[in-house]
Amino acid sequence: MTGTAAPFAADDYRARMERAARSAAEAGLAGLLVAPGPDLVWLTGYAPTAVTERLTLLVLAPGQDPVLVVPTLEAPDAGKAPGASALTLRDWTDGKDPYAATAALLDAGGRFGISDNAWAMHLLALQKALPGTSYASLTEALPMLRAVKDTAELELLAAAGAAADATFEEIRKVPFGGRRESEVAADLAGLLRRFGHSQVDFTIVASGPNGANPHHEVGDRVIERGDMVVLDFGGLKDGYGSDTSRTVHVGEPTDEERRVHDLVRAAQEAGFRAVRPGVPCQEVDRAARAVIADAGYGEYFIHRTGHGIGVTTHEPPYMIEGEEQPLVPGMCFSVEPGVYLPGRFGVRIEDIVTVTEDGGRRLNDTTREMVIVE
Repeated sequence: MTGTAAPFAADDYRARMERAARSAAEAGLAGLLVAPGPDLVWLTGYAPTAVTERLTLLVLAPGQDPVLVVPTLEAPDAGKAPGASALTLRDWTDGKDPYAATAALLDAGGRFGISDNAWAMHLLALQKALPGTSYASLTEALPMLRAVKDTAELELLAAAGAAADATFEEIRKVPFGGRRESEVAADLAGLLRRFGHSQVDFTIVASGPNGANPHHEVGDRVIERGDMVVLDFGGLKDGYGSDTSRTVHVGEPTDEERRVHDLVRAAQEAGFRAVRPGVPCQEVDRAARAVIADAGYGEYFIHRTGHGIGVTTHEPPYMIEGEEQPLVPGMCFSVEPGVYLPGRFGVRIEDIVTVTEDGGRRLNDTTREMVIVE
């Protein structure tokens, strides 16, 4: 996890840690163990400059003060984190056993939620120190931990979305035909940084037949006149994510290309209009997918309709069949249906959407109509 932590105060992090501990208790857990990564940034504002084999772990448990176990040589940086005053630092020196120090903070027979990205060596060492404990990944145990954003978080996500929109407005002005995908991707990355992103996570430029691969790795293919080009880009601005997709065309499109683009645009609109409090996540997927299936292209929509976004660009909740989690005001996620015709072209249109008290609000506002580029 890199990038700048969002400008929150110690009281904000204290409230998050208290809420996380309560949520753990409500889920039947003895506490949470949070390793370096997005959860630790969200809970404390601390992002180690380098994640090494030395144990760093935040321990949260109901009725206990938060404790961050940290190597002594990293304690000064940890103490400068914006949430540091809301927790206790417990440092350990090389040659000492950090697992024994951590075990002393834990219920010896408890079940704990642990960060998905915690190192296996750390988890196994804790299990050895406390054989009566058991563990569940945070995504499994508390999938909605970071899902509902407060007002300040929504403002940061909106600003990231506006920066991505500004990037699209500029990229549509550059030449596409005769240039390599990698060159346009470099333009995208530069524009995201120009408009305030500290971290660029992805810049997909999928031209012609490459557009039929939703996660195409940018290559040296030269973009040709007549190509449909899928653009999907995003990253972190002030610690919060952007992610948007638009599909442009080099020169005039064929009738079929326009028809497929219009179909995806209608599906994206249907998915957006399905957003309202209390609706299960899967209904957003169903609404978008039905439009594409009814037009006879169902087999060519090969991924979920959306994913959550916050301090990472992909996180729960997911807009996918089988996800019955109800939408809650403050949730933020993508709505990004697509059609992918193997060997020919693809189309994807994506906005970040937040749930409001009576519906949804887009955080991306660039045109969803077909854009012609040179």
